[in-house]
Amino acid sequence: MKGVFTPKTTTEKGLIWVIGALAVVVVLIFVAVSWYWSKEPSKFDVLEIAARHGNVKNPKELPLGYTYASALVQIGDTLLRKPGGLLVNDVFPPGVLLDNIPSWEYGALTALRDATTALRNHIARAQTQSREDPDLARAEPFFYFDHKSWQLPSSESEYEKGIEALESYRLRLMKRDANFYSRADNLRQYLEVLEKRLGSLSNRLSASAGDTRQVSADERRTVVTRTPWLIIDDVFFEARGYTWAAMHILKAIEFDFRDILGNKTASVTLQQITHELEDGQATYLSPVILNGGGFGLFANYSLTLANYIARANAATIDLRSLLQQG
Repeated sequence: MKGVFTPKTTTEKGLIWVIGALAVVVVLIFVAVSWYWSKEPSKFDVLEIAARHGNVKNPKELPLGYTYASALVQIGDTLLRKPGGLLVNDVFPPGVLLDNIPSWEYGALTALRDATTALRNHIARAQTQSREDPDLARAEPFFYFDHKSWQLPSSESEYEKGIEALESYRLRLMKRDANFYSRADNLRQYLEVLEKRLGSLSNRLSASAGDTRQVSADERRTVVTRTPWLIIDDVFFEARGYTWAAMHILKAIEFDFRDILGNKTASVTLQQITHELEDGQATYLSPVILNGGGFGLFANYSLTLANYIARANAATIDLRSLLQQG
């Protein structure tokens, strides 16, 4: 590469050739960085993370809720500190040229918001008229800040404040100065939201096939609800991001709600939900998201993921029913 841009080369090849060669190098660098930044984060062990932050060897030594809070903190940290950081609000290349990983980030952020809201409004409160936890009251609004804001303030700075508030709540849990009520009614509140999210994602992914049709009751006509071709991959990665985060949250729930789940023989059903979401995180082989139609030559990645999510959604409904029975 050193010999390409020397004065001698400029004289022999001409300035236009040198500029062209430089442009090729820049493009290759952009492609390499884009590929690296577009890699989806790996799974993490929620119990290991909680034990490390709690400075214990056995996670059962931790207070209830510590694992749940640690999972939320780790999801937030992953969004901000993965390769490239938070890309959904980038306005300069190569981040602004990417769309798959920003969609993944939005899905994971939505799951983080849902779990934090459930913690603030239900799980950390003994009754509907109980005083809400001050750290959670600070944390939740920060995560609902506009995810596309890049300055004054940036999304990253606001989400960082939310993570710090969660860490403060987690520390108070360790000091027995904060509450976490692992009750069936609290868990049902979160599962109800999860059920609706999974149902919506499954429906949007299934619409990639173009066979989904609805009949308008007012106009008495058939309306095609096919997902536009240009955003099929965005929906796919949003679903991957949401299920990635939800999978870790459910694993934390399995641990922190172990008593109530065991009493209601619901642990197996919860594990089934987690298993389906985990299977949906399998590595795909194609460099682009394939969405073949019918029984054609190419696979339909969206329908495959929709199948896993639909089964997880059905198991979520079963779990809510088990918890409702008492």
